[in-house]
Amino acid sequence: MNDTVDKLVIFLAKRDGIDKLVKTFQYVSKLARWQVEASHPDVAQRFKQWEVASGLGRKAFRTGRFLTGFNALRRGPGSSPAFKILAVLANAGEMVYFFFDHFLWLSRIGTLDAKLAGRMSFISAFGESFGYVFFIIADFIMIKEGVEAERRLLISSKEGDSEDAKESLRKMRADRVMRLMAVAANVADFIIALADIEPNPFCNHAVTLGVSGLVSAWAGWYRNWPT
Repeated sequence: MNDTVDKLVIFLAKRDGIDKLVKTFQYVSKLARWQVEASHPDVAQRFKQWEVASGLGRKAFRTGRFLTGFNALRRGPGSSPAFKILAVLANAGEMVYFFFDHFLWLSRIGTLDAKLAGRMSFISAFGESFGYVFFIIADFIMIKEGVEAERRLLISSKEGDSEDAKESLRKMRADRVMRLMAVAANVADFIIALADIEPNPFCNHAVTLGVSGLVSAWAGWYRNWPT
């Protein structure tokens, strides 16, 4: 199980914490810029620079991250045919997102032609939103199955009086909270991706983007925080 790809994925995953911290900087600065843009344009420009630097920094941190989806499919695509299909679609979308995000980053820092940025942004955002749809569906199915399993356990164990039953219930509820956090993050990131795919007044508003970014970042903090 611990071959080169496994070790590389574990190494890359250690950057999730710093990614969520910098994502918080990115979207706090976006909201701050929106707040002071009319009254203090010079201060707004500083917040804009902070936001751009944070966004570019996050893209650099995610170098090679597309291998995570590849490894997930390689090691355990799903427990049933339905989950295997959902896993393939979700991870394929995420792999497209992270892979083309490399080229978006390179075009924005000037290594590649800046004209490529728009096209790379669209492809990356499309893959991201496509994958999130299937991640959300899979999480809702797992939440539903978890609720049903909890009800069966409560009935069979006389309202969960035994220690084993209580421990099982605790794990089920913790798993449900984690999946709800994942859904919240994915929905928020889906809204951000839509702003790139199909610009519109709602998704592209600074408040919508700022709040969505913070929901995603803080849900990620909760899921990745050591217990």
